[in-house]
Amino acid sequence: MARLAALTIDCASSSTLAPFWCEALGYRVRGAINEFVVLGPQDDADQPIVFLQRVPEPKVAKNRVHVDLRANDPVAEAERLCGFGATRLTDLLEQDGFTWLVMADPEGNEFCIGKEPA
Repeated sequence: MARLAALTIDCASSSTLAPFWCEALGYRVRGAINEFVVLGPQDDADQPIVFLQRVPEPKVAKNRVHVDLRANDPVAEAERLCGFGATRLTDLLEQDGFTWLVMADPEGNEFCIGKEPA
């Protein structure tokens, strides 16, 4: 069985977007390889790495794949990330005990912040 090793986010400026995703995930910059900036956990935990890949074309439509973040208080976490350049796109949503809201990173890539049922 395969397991998730990395997630790649296309962006216009990987070095500009890196501080936001480091703050959002509690990661650090691990290095840069050509058009990629590599982000990983602070403590070398066995978690997926994130590649920020610089691409020439701008984002023009909704992401086909997006990042979901988990937080005990999604609204508070959304406000914290807004302080680092995120944009809140929805109010708090709820379905089947899950609560979440939709956000965008500083380049407009959508992601969600949610809380699982208690």
